[in-house]
Amino acid sequence: MSASFDDFKKLELRVGKIIECEPVEGSDKLYRLSVRIGAETRTLAAGLAEHYAPDELLGRLVVVVANLEPRTIRGIESQGMLLAADDGAGKVALLTVIDEISDGATVR
Repeated sequence: MSASFDDFKKLELRVGKIIECEPVEGSDKLYRLSVRIGAETRTLAAGLAEHYAPDELLGRLVVVVANLEPRTIRGIESQGMLLAADDGAGKVALLTVIDEISDGATVR
């Protein structure tokens, strides 16, 4: 299935800074994250607990799909999605920003 360039333009990709990270009770996979995206802070649920310790995520600049409809996951209203790569063999790598830039910056 192909996505058109117009489909891609519908996504609002922004830089977010992870400012809080805590495990979700009753889940081995989920974290509840607070991510600052410019002037606002959003709550996101992310299945990263098998791949990263909470302190490895704090302060990271990440790529967030900011205009995704909120979705409730394990009782948490997730207000966006972090982007990560998955090699299909169990390795997951969070997409991060290597140079300093303001959280809230637009990804193009």
